[in-house]
Amino acid sequence: MAQAGQPDPAAAIEMAKQEMDYRVNLFNAMVSSCYEKCIDKRYKDGELSVGENSCIDRCSSKYWQVTGIVGQMLGAQGGMQ
Repeated sequence: MAQAGQPDPAAAIEMAKQEMDYRVNLFNAMVSSCYEKCIDKRYKDGELSVGENSCIDRCSSKYWQVTGIVGQMLGAQGGMQ
């Protein structure tokens, strides 16, 4: 049982699970998006080429930047309400 001013442990665990699900889904969406964009569908080699490697690096960097910007905008919007 939570005391006054302290969060309920069960609620905190549930929130942590939801946050983890959100982050896993976000990561999987990034992997899928960057894979479609960057990886040659005709597997010629067991390793990524230099071009594929740099494309994935740029793609994932941009993905996280955009995710951060959208999160900030949503947070600011939520604070106005």
